[in-house]
Amino acid sequence: MTQETSIGCRFCATPLTRTFVDLGMSPLCQTHLEPQDLNKGESFYPLHVFICEKCLLVQLQQYVTPDEIFSEYAYFSSFSDTLLRHAAAYVDAMVSRFGLGASSKVIEVASNDGYLLQNFVKLGIPVLGIEPAANVARAAEEKGVPSLVRFFGVETARALTAEGTRANLLLGNNVLPHVPDLHDFVGGLKILLAPGGVITIEFQHLMRMMQGNQFDTIYQEHFSYLTLSFVVKLFAHHGLRLFDVEEISTHGGSLRIFAGHADEASPAASKTLAAVLEAEEVEGMNRLDHYENYEERVKETKRQILEFLIDAKRSGKKVVGYGAAGKTNTLLNFCGIRSDFMDYVVDRNPYKQGKFLPGTHIPILSPDRIKETKPDFLFVGPWNLVSEIVEQTSYIRDWGGKWIVPIPNPKVLT
Repeated sequence: MTQETSIGCRFCATPLTRTFVDLGMSPLCQTHLEPQDLNKGESFYPLHVFICEKCLLVQLQQYVTPDEIFSEYAYFSSFSDTLLRHAAAYVDAMVSRFGLGASSKVIEVASNDGYLLQNFVKLGIPVLGIEPAANVARAAEEKGVPSLVRFFGVETARALTAEGTRANLLLGNNVLPHVPDLHDFVGGLKILLAPGGVITIEFQHLMRMMQGNQFDTIYQEHFSYLTLSFVVKLFAHHGLRLFDVEEISTHGGSLRIFAGHADEASPAASKTLAAVLEAEEVEGMNRLDHYENYEERVKETKRQILEFLIDAKRSGKKVVGYGAAGKTNTLLNFCGIRSDFMDYVVDRNPYKQGKFLPGTHIPILSPDRIKETKPDFLFVGPWNLVSEIVEQTSYIRDWGGKWIVPIPNPKVLT
């Protein structure tokens, strides 16, 4: 499908005319509403994702500034046991692989509440977190993680290097897709990386997203949807060379890339890097026609989810949601699921409790409410954490409760 637009690709400035998927209109996914806001107007923005016909970057237009999205943020990584374990394992691996110690400097971009850097602090390794959301950065400081409340890019990198600060290990997890100006961000990485230093970046892999039909990971905070092939090109444009990659399970299937200065004698490219690039080629990720039928798969999943919920409610079943996550909001708004289908949603994060989901106005409560109301079905919004959620809520089996996992297609777990 093509559509005339004046939008330019954020990498190569080519006009964007080809649709990848259109999820309609949706509010910002982390703008949870206070009770007094329910009768006020809300802003909705297009979730219309395009693919550049030249460089094949899948991308969403920027409708709001990063300040509006990230300056006060409701996402705290520490409320996920899965992410805490992932962070601890990462730190152990990096310390071992690169010999990090008391004379090293580790800097994390988009460091959130310090859930990862706290592990370096415990080992006596100097760290710095760069986090634009002041409320989240405060939580990091309480963990002993020094945090700079700023957006990251060339300007921030230059200011830090002028003070004599550069990174031996420079990392960013689940942040690259959140960046509206890819050139400014990666250009900043180049400046802030010390000679001989290593960059690691984790991001959801577009190939896995498409294979798993994970369209609910599309929301206003995610501007780009990335392949390894594209990221190699992006980093090379800024004088950085990828030398390794790991396939990891976070967010439904992600990549962790390793990069260094292109003009240095960094390690030879790994066999894994070549293998993932080859897998993308075989899958068709480097061909425009591969992206043509994705939207129809998304629409069919929407129909299946609504059919299930309609049948459940007609049968007198009670359905509640678990997880006021970004993907939950995209899915519910796209499918038109409101309190007529879902009584409430629970979330472990006290910051969200007592508020309402944007757009759908479904109340967000404490997980304790599940035991009080004994629902028949628990609709798992953050399906990437389903094992953790099933373990935490295994007690619903006592009254015959079951879990609904909506992605890639709705299925019931008992």
